[in-house]
Amino acid sequence: YTLSVRKLLLSPLSPACTEDVIFQGPRWRTEPSDLILPINSPDQEATITCEAEGSSPLWSLNGTLIDLGNDYRRHMSGGSLIISNLDKDQDTGVYQCTAFNTWGAILSRRASLQFAYLDNFKSQTVRSAVNVREGQGVVLLCGPPAHSGELTFAWIFNEYPYFVQQDSRRFISQETGSLYIAKVESSDVGNYTCVVNNTVTREKVLSSPTPLVLRSDGVMGEYEPKIEVHFPDSVPAAKESVVKLECFALGNPVPEISWRRTSGIPFPSKVKMKNSNAVLEIPNLQQEDAGTYECMAENRRGKNAARGRISFHAKPHWLQTMTDTALSIEENLFWECKATGKPKPSYSWLKNGDQVVAEGRVQIENGALSIAALNLSDSGMYQCVAENKHGIIYSSAQLMVLASPPSFSKSPLRALLKARSGSEVTLECKPQASPPAISLWKKGNEILQRTESSASLRITLLPNGTLKITNVTRRDAASYTCVAKNQFGTASTTGRLIITEPTRITMRPTNMEIIVGESIVLPCQIACDPALDVSFSWAFNGQLIDFQRDSDHFERVGGSISGDLMIRNIQLNHGGKYVCVIDTDVESLSTSAILVVKGPPGPPDKVAVEEITDSTAQLSWTPGRDNGSPITGYIIQARTPFTVGWQAVDTVPEVVNGNMLTATVVGLNAWVEYEFRVVARNTVGLGEPSPASTKTRTEDAIPDTAPTDVGGGGGTKSELVITWEPVPEELQNGEGFGYIIAFRPVGTVTWTRAVISTPGVARYVFRNDTIPPFSPFDVKVGAYNNRGEGPFSSIATVYSAEEVPSVAPKRVRTRSVSAVQIEVIWEALPAIPERVLGYEVRYNDTKPDTVGKVRISGNYTLVNITGLKANTVYYLSVAAFNTAGPGPQSAPINTTTKKPPPDRAPLNIQWTMIGSTLTLHWDPVVAMETESKVTGYLVGPNSLHRYNDINTILTNKTTVELSLSANDNYLIQIKAMSEGGEGAGSEPIHIHKLSDAAAYKAVLCSIPLLCKTVRRLSLPFSSLM
Repeated sequence: YTLSVRKLLLSPLSPACTEDVIFQGPRWRTEPSDLILPINSPDQEATITCEAEGSSPLWSLNGTLIDLGNDYRRHMSGGSLIISNLDKDQDTGVYQCTAFNTWGAILSRRASLQFAYLDNFKSQTVRSAVNVREGQGVVLLCGPPAHSGELTFAWIFNEYPYFVQQDSRRFISQETGSLYIAKVESSDVGNYTCVVNNTVTREKVLSSPTPLVLRSDGVMGEYEPKIEVHFPDSVPAAKESVVKLECFALGNPVPEISWRRTSGIPFPSKVKMKNSNAVLEIPNLQQEDAGTYECMAENRRGKNAARGRISFHAKPHWLQTMTDTALSIEENLFWECKATGKPKPSYSWLKNGDQVVAEGRVQIENGALSIAALNLSDSGMYQCVAENKHGIIYSSAQLMVLASPPSFSKSPLRALLKARSGSEVTLECKPQASPPAISLWKKGNEILQRTESSASLRITLLPNGTLKITNVTRRDAASYTCVAKNQFGTASTTGRLIITEPTRITMRPTNMEIIVGESIVLPCQIACDPALDVSFSWAFNGQLIDFQRDSDHFERVGGSISGDLMIRNIQLNHGGKYVCVIDTDVESLSTSAILVVKGPPGPPDKVAVEEITDSTAQLSWTPGRDNGSPITGYIIQARTPFTVGWQAVDTVPEVVNGNMLTATVVGLNAWVEYEFRVVARNTVGLGEPSPASTKTRTEDAIPDTAPTDVGGGGGTKSELVITWEPVPEELQNGEGFGYIIAFRPVGTVTWTRAVISTPGVARYVFRNDTIPPFSPFDVKVGAYNNRGEGPFSSIATVYSAEEVPSVAPKRVRTRSVSAVQIEVIWEALPAIPERVLGYEVRYNDTKPDTVGKVRISGNYTLVNITGLKANTVYYLSVAAFNTAGPGPQSAPINTTTKKPPPDRAPLNIQWTMIGSTLTLHWDPVVAMETESKVTGYLVGPNSLHRYNDINTILTNKTTVELSLSANDNYLIQIKAMSEGGEGAGSEPIHIHKLSDAAAYKAVLCSIPLLCKTVRRLSLPFSSLM
């Protein structure tokens, strides 16, 4: 088997440099794992997974290569082995996968394939009865049949599905399958059947029933516990496994089970007690869980104990493995691998799947492999194997032995090297060669000797082949060549060294202060050798500035020897350290400056109301950032539900300077909820306001504001109506706010008072039949709240209600003026006892919803009512009115409005212009039967400048002449006139300035636009618009 693998291996070409080696040996992606399958599924397949990179694996069973070509039941899929028509005898065993390619071979971990089964119980007849006395303990044996795979046990009592329930008196061992009853009771009499389950095959078999019978010779007396179920003296347990220890005792009374460690160490929280403490379960077993455990069974008759030791073992686990390695021919290899395990694992080494034997150049000690003076045949895949009796693990790595002539293809000298005068130059000679090459340096054609001490030891040849020149001068400028040689060949690389003058910074940025929002340029300019390539960069507070991302504020300006930085619209966060970095081919310089950005102060914080009265509030706050300029003062602002936004408030002291963090706000209104905030200022300006303080209400107080605009009058007979402007809520100073109304007849002394408890009321009516009409009263209104009465307003004179006029107007006449207007005339009333303030005309047609009225104050006796409907009968009446309302109406008079004017405009309008005279002609408008007859036409020549307006012309003809100014534009419209009013207007005619030109065509047109004639006139051209 190993020979067949060896024949597939070729001698690969060795790369020239260990840094560039690509390791292509096989690598495991997936290795096989143990598998257990039911034996009673002949059509089932078994898949043992195995997958490697760059390899098609081989399989072995129990160390023998599987010949897949002649095996119809086994085949591979992607490296995995698939077995069909499973056969227990042929397929059970240990499988291993071998991955190989031209670089070598590796073995996978081992995996076992087992088959699970469960036979039937041999005898299906009823088992012998078990006779016990009541109170005695009993064990019913299960005796499971032959099997493979993990089993679980249960017992049926009498018949399915009545299973025995475990408790402190009954226990089913999952180790033996037996049923233990610590103390038999009469209810336990019956038939017991053992149920065995295979967890892999999921098969279930039942034993024959075992009768449990009570003896008739009396009840068993009490006796001390007898432990029937206990764990072995030694319990081997694997790392991270779950360990279950069983302990159960027979006894009367029923014993109690307890557990402890003989070392006295308490159980960790992960340890669980189950089945009335009959099972101790230790999950995820670790080394510290090993030791002696004791089970104690106890009742009042005595106690008994059982002990056993858990011994810890662990499969090998890697602590250190080797890695892929490439070494030059004749070098030495040393690999070491380390593994942990219990017992301690042993080590062996494989090369391409074969055992490595320690002899000659090859030495093996514990987990270390060393090979001296490597040759090409040592290349291959190596595996370190760690093994103890509980497991075996493999670690793989590839060894490549390299042999090649020198090459500078990956690390040649730069064709042109630049160095600053006075600096140090290092020229590296790093050929790729296996074994490493011997190198020498040439300056031009002159070989530089390793022992040379020319130029006061400025030139040094280091052991690794590097050439170092210190304090270089222009004399060092030359071509330098490194020559490398080993037994496989020779190679060289050459570079030309030129010496440049040092670069100088000619203009540097300086520390400065600037105000937020301004822009500046930080200079950074140099003088340098023209042979150098120069680049500029800027860092801000240690971070390189990204000019694309931060283009809103930062921009590089200047030419090839200038790296000035422009900062636009500077913000507070732009303050800090700016560093200009100048990079050339030979050196790097930098210069820096501190930029201090000043701005308005930051917002103060923690504004609190320390003390509050009815008109003052004492505030405190903490300062915000001064943003580069000391805080010079603070402004206090307040807000209430009654203000629009924040308002500045008065304080004590009047000016709050920047050193103060407290102030007293004065002039507040009582019983108002206030919020306060603080704004800081400095020489730059006002900052952002602080967060608002908690809402705080001032204390209440007696009202200090009287109602305003006290007046009144009007109302109905025997009433005194008093009105005032309510006091705003923010001036009411407390709860329980209301008004006190005081009044008295003019000339008297005693006041009559009334109280209104509704703050929003602004009117009071006093009714008394003894009040004479239109009698003067002194009136004043005051305010009050729960704290007391406030001030009264100044005294106002208010007249009591007067009576309506008692007489209706006479000699009422009407005239229909047009389709929408009626004129009403009446005779003024003679002197009457009541006041007359004016007249009111009421009108309506036959529909009740068209009632309207027009009032005219004073002694006028004529009114025009407009906006009426055409050709409609209206009923009109007139009444005098005063503050008490209208008096009696005159007798209604009916009048019919005129028919509506024609709704058609004059058509076929023609016009001519001679000099400044415009002549217009149009067709007459004929009224329909439902329209008023045409009585004439209204011609409106309107100047577009007010100072040249021409009077409107009314004519009963269908032609008219107009004299127009030569210096104006005109808009002319014609309407038909009738008794019903003006008809629809014609399309407007636009006449432009006559002085615009000396000779234009005059066009004779009609409306709509239809040119009739064209005459040659010595006049400007006019157009219709």
